[in-house]
Amino acid sequence: MDLRQRLAQGEDLTGLFVKTPATELVEVLALSGLDFICLDTEHAAFDRRSRDQCLALARALDLPALVRVAHTAQAEILQALDGGAVGVVMPHVATAAMAADAARWCRLGDGGRGIAGSTRSAGLATRTMPEVLALPQPLVIAQIEEPSGVAEVEGIVATPGIDAVFIGAADLTVAYGVDSQAEPVVAEARRRIFDAAAKANMPVAVFLAAGSGIAGAREEGARLFFMSSDQGLLLAGARSLMKDSRGE
Repeated sequence: MDLRQRLAQGEDLTGLFVKTPATELVEVLALSGLDFICLDTEHAAFDRRSRDQCLALARALDLPALVRVAHTAQAEILQALDGGAVGVVMPHVATAAMAADAARWCRLGDGGRGIAGSTRSAGLATRTMPEVLALPQPLVIAQIEEPSGVAEVEGIVATPGIDAVFIGAADLTVAYGVDSQAEPVVAEARRRIFDAAAKANMPVAVFLAAGSGIAGAREEGARLFFMSSDQGLLLAGARSLMKDSRGE
């Protein structure tokens, strides 16, 4: 069952942001039991080549890989999905119209993705056009991280082709002019997004720095957990080793 189907059928899914463009890292993470990884091409040093190599290995190892595109644009989405990503996270979706455009760009057809049988997603010229058209649809996640997106969240979650919304809590915090996610204005924005998504029966994704936050986020209504990053895990592990070595 693909990632989108699993989410639609009510499963909670846990993954990890990957910020280091290295196939060796993908190989290790494929042994972890994670539901997915997400290559963060928005905030990390991926170029098209390194993204393609990581997607190829993830696909070969049956590790579902999402891509957070650098910006919500048709070419970015096309290249990620052609490369074999099972879905995309689209940053800064601030209006229902932006959500509709992005959802269309994730789908083959008029005004959407162009079809090319030579791509990895199409089987490198080994599939017929009917076979390509019958492939599972990508998971499409709209990230809401500005007050304008919160104001239009009801329209965003009602947009056909959007499968989940991602609360960009850090960006929302800065956009509201405060410096803590605990501020009431941020908490209210989160609540509005969760409420709108629940009414639309749409899953909500969140970022968590540690597994200890899963229970609270699940209670709020989250079902898709982006847990830290490869860099975060490496730093936490190294700090833990140093504490152990000092007897702390």
